Amino acid sequence: MDSTAIALSLIKQGMNTTTMATSGLNNTTTAQENTTVIINDYNLPWWQQLIFITLFVVIIIVAAGGNIIVIWIVLAHKRMRTVTNYFLVNLAVADAMISILNTLFNFLFVLYQNWWFGEDYCKFSMFISPCTISVSVFTFMAIAIDRYMAIIHPLKPRLTGRIVLTIIVAIWIASFLLALPNLLYATVYDVPKQDGTVRSICYLEWPDGGASKSLAADLAYNILLMIVNYFLPMMTLACTYTRISWELWGSQAIGETVPMQAERVKSKRKVVKMMIVVVLIFAVCWFPMHLYFILTNVKPSIVFMENIQQFYLIIYWLAMSNSMYNPIIYCWMNARFRHGFIRFFRCSPCRQKKKRHVGHDRAFYSTRLSSASEKYERNGSLMHTQMDSLDDTTSTPSVYRMHPIKQRTIRDDSI
Repeated sequence: MDSTAIALSLIKQGMNTTTMATSGLNNTTTAQENTTVIINDYNLPWWQQLIFITLFVVIIIVAAGGNIIVIWIVLAHKRMRTVTNYFLVNLAVADAMISILNTLFNFLFVLYQNWWFGEDYCKFSMFISPCTISVSVFTFMAIAIDRYMAIIHPLKPRLTGRIVLTIIVAIWIASFLLALPNLLYATVYDVPKQDGTVRSICYLEWPDGGASKSLAADLAYNILLMIVNYFLPMMTLACTYTRISWELWGSQAIGETVPMQAERVKSKRKVVKMMIVVVLIFAVCWFPMHLYFILTNVKPSIVFMENIQQFYLIIYWLAMSNSMYNPIIYCWMNARFRHGFIRFFRCSPCRQKKKRHVGHDRAFYSTRLSSASEKYERNGSLMHTQMDSLDDTTSTPSVYRMHPIKQRTIRDDSI
């Protein structure tokens, strides 16, 4: 369900009838001819406009800034280049793109019901939203499958760097194809207003007879997006993480558990908990939008209810706000990302603070192995004894080492 739902429903119904009620207003408007639609202005009180503008500005700043920092943390530091982190970079790219290239423009359109940015950007904006959402959910599934294979089938070969990059490219290609109809059929429709000016509406006009006859095509496409981008991924992720959780928390290892094995299990639990939080927040943020779509198709009169514009802005804000939560979750639940954020925000001229952060730098960059790991590696009696993960609660994280993605095989028990 894209952010032009109210305007799209108004245009379609206006082209079928000569009388149309406006969303959020009690008055009606009339058209002089069947092909002419006149819609009253959407004028929210100034204080409501100020609240919504503030909320969306916060989303754009936090989402764009936070996700760009996440990308920098992973790509600029070899210790952070692991399978899961490369998928998180892909997720951050999608969240940054939707916040920078889509959220502001669609918010202004929903707020003022006037598209000021031309037909070309209408096509691009309508395209980038479902494309980046698809990238996000497909990346969630890729991470879940990778975690499943690492925990349920630990003896099977892990993903190589080339395979990871191939999966990421495949995710973008599939997302591009899924969102392609928006790029092909999005258009701008000029609507005369009562004061003699023209309002532009950005919406999808399908090739099966125009907007008034494309309700079936539009409904089918949005149902497809809803299934592929929400219900099917959420069901898959729920089954996958339930099985992983049972393996990590419900089952008990046979025999004596050595300290290093306990540390690895602890690290895996931390990653799984973090990804479960990310997926749950995504599900909560997008559920009202999909529910709104279902209800408005079952009962179209909903779009004519009083204060529907304010209600839609709220659920649209909730959906778009999902893009700013992931960096906050990473910083909160993972020590390495937390140290990366600290390093990014540290002011370099403040030399007196440098010593206070030396511990973070060592935790972030150190590649030393524990003495036990070094011993095992020297005599070759154990192939993978060093931990390529970091326990979030470990006070001396420098005893572990992360392998960069260019390694032949990436063992990624944590982030």
